[in-house]
Amino acid sequence: MSLATSIRRNLFVLVGLGGIALSAQGAAAQPLDSALAAAYVNNPTLNAQRAGTRATDENVSKALSGYRPTLNGGISAGFQATRIRTPGALTAYENLWPATFALTAAQTLFDGFITANSTEAAESQVRGSRETLRNTEQQVLLDGVTAYMNVIQAIALLDLQRQNLAALEQELRATRDRFNVGEVTRTDVAQAEARVADAQYGVSQAIANLSASRAVYRQVIGVEPGKLTFPASIERMLPSNVDRVISLGLSQHPAIKASQFAVDAALFQVKVAEGTLMPNLSLQGQLSQGYDSSISVESTGAAAVTLNLSVPIYQGGVEYANIRQSKELLSQARIEVDVNRDAIRAQAVQFWGAFEAAKSQIQAAQAAVAANTLALQGVREEWRVGQRTTTDVLNAQRDLTNSRSALVVAQRDRVVAAYSLVSTVGKLDAQSLRLKVRAYNPVTHYEQVRDSWAGLRTPDGQ
Repeated sequence: MSLATSIRRNLFVLVGLGGIALSAQGAAAQPLDSALAAAYVNNPTLNAQRAGTRATDENVSKALSGYRPTLNGGISAGFQATRIRTPGALTAYENLWPATFALTAAQTLFDGFITANSTEAAESQVRGSRETLRNTEQQVLLDGVTAYMNVIQAIALLDLQRQNLAALEQELRATRDRFNVGEVTRTDVAQAEARVADAQYGVSQAIANLSASRAVYRQVIGVEPGKLTFPASIERMLPSNVDRVISLGLSQHPAIKASQFAVDAALFQVKVAEGTLMPNLSLQGQLSQGYDSSISVESTGAAAVTLNLSVPIYQGGVEYANIRQSKELLSQARIEVDVNRDAIRAQAVQFWGAFEAAKSQIQAAQAAVAANTLALQGVREEWRVGQRTTTDVLNAQRDLTNSRSALVVAQRDRVVAAYSLVSTVGKLDAQSLRLKVRAYNPVTHYEQVRDSWAGLRTPDGQ
């Protein structure tokens, strides 16, 4: 085999990592989009956030209950023994079984706009919860991409370590043969043996890293990794420059939108607290029926309608403390918006730098692989004719392995950085990635429960 052919083969093995299936033989193919679809369905963190979003939907129904009437029924029953004694007469005893049935209905007419503002606050909480869910979806999918690429990287690095070990073992055998005929010293053999031991350690460490990567993959995706293949480029979805990434991130990232809705909710909570200082007007109606209330009365019936006006004057100061507290929480929510904006801006710069660095590192690593392949071939030939030492050969083999490993790591980093940038601009979701899954729509549950007046079961039957 010619030297040029050998170089092309090595470069194909490394640079063409994207087309190589990296798993045990016979495993089912599992491209990245399939893995992300599995994470979208199976990931417990995402499913827990969906349940939390559904729970937040009920806040609107709870707030709307302030517009609805209340209806209460009451029954009281007992026994009453009566003794009647008059001067000059016998003592008489009467036993009564008094019972009362009452039905009370009440309707709030004015509550200081507490119900209206509570409803608006709940609506803002729902919208914020949806953005939090979208942010969780993005993070889970990014974790899925990272876990997927980590397994690919771990398998590739393990393969390189095994190739390195096989090459060093071959060098050790050749060194021992030359030592037996007196061409090299015992020191050369010891150096080769030391490098083989280091390579064995490297293989063991790579196996441990692969095991850890597979465990994380199972945790995030929900299934064991099958036959993983290097994913197609997603760089078409990236903005053209870092300034554009920052602009889109600040306007579209769900974490920022969620914090903005939190500000809206906090603002309405201030109004709710202020509403406790306003009068409360309610209408109440009652129907009652009593039996055996006295010896002379067999039954009574009553109906009443009352209009009640309550004006708060002073309740110990708790309402004022609640208003001050709600205003401070509003200030905190506004600051959180700035915190999230700063975080997204920093992420945009960080991930863009990592993406550009990974592209440069790939080019440098490819050049290093080509140069180190040539160097190793040349050093081996010179070693055979006595112009190079065993150390030179071992160092050349180490340099080639390191450059190959650097290429694998850079390829992994480029993919993860690209997906991180897509997440930063708020586009790392099932719809944008065109995952073959049934998209979860939080609006469906919201519409099912918003105007529900009664019922114990959730829309999914629980």
